[in-house]
Amino acid sequence: MLAIQHLIVALAESSSVQAQIIRNALSELGITRMEVFETGEALLEYIGKYKPDVVMSAFHLPDMTAGEMIFRMRGLTELRDLPFILVSSETNPELIDPMRQAGLMGILPKPFDLPQLRKVINDTLDFLAANQNDTDSDLDYADLNILVVDDSVMARRHIRTVLERLGFEKITESWSGKDALPLIDSTLFDLVLTDYNMPMMDGCELASYIRTSSMQSSVPIIMISSEENMERLAAAEAAGVSAIMGKPFETSAVRQVLRTQLAQR
Repeated sequence: MLAIQHLIVALAESSSVQAQIIRNALSELGITRMEVFETGEALLEYIGKYKPDVVMSAFHLPDMTAGEMIFRMRGLTELRDLPFILVSSETNPELIDPMRQAGLMGILPKPFDLPQLRKVINDTLDFLAANQNDTDSDLDYADLNILVVDDSVMARRHIRTVLERLGFEKITESWSGKDALPLIDSTLFDLVLTDYNMPMMDGCELASYIRTSSMQSSVPIIMISSEENMERLAAAEAAGVSAIMGKPFETSAVRQVLRTQLAQR
């Protein structure tokens, strides 16, 4: 596993004061290898040549937003899986939710405290070493059939990346609940991971179909969603969802939920 003191961080922050605050906080955790860039373009040029271990960025930069930056990264094969941490006080769901779908490693508020930073850095290290951390599992993940249902291509890609790092190999993707129905009817899955909000048939309706109308009514269903409405989430649980996780999610939390649900099959 990569030691925290060896972590290389690339930061996009136009404020020298904020950049120094982040540098000092990282230093307290033992991280001293950090490159700072005032613009998104400068950071993108750097990580295209010298791939760091993690990117951190403010939301508002002089030349682009952090959302635009992560979308450009996710469109490049060599940067597709690079962990991305947002450091921002921005809370507008219309701006933040697309970034969640793109696979944020975490969101740090401004200001943040050291425990918050330590938590997201530890999850980054866990993500980077996920394929090393599951050697003690009693389950042979490689033989399990997994269905991932999400209308966001980037969200599916991020979930697939995490699953593959954990050792899963047989992963089927679908872009909506309705699109997943023929797969549910024709293939036995060991686990279903689904988003909530999708066109034509949402995750709640998909869970209800699996529980009441399919031949695999007992398959574990994990919902990974940025949905925060408690009534809607309660409805999903009532429909048969086994566990609910938010976006962004922690690799360690995914590992634990998967182990628990798969062990209960």
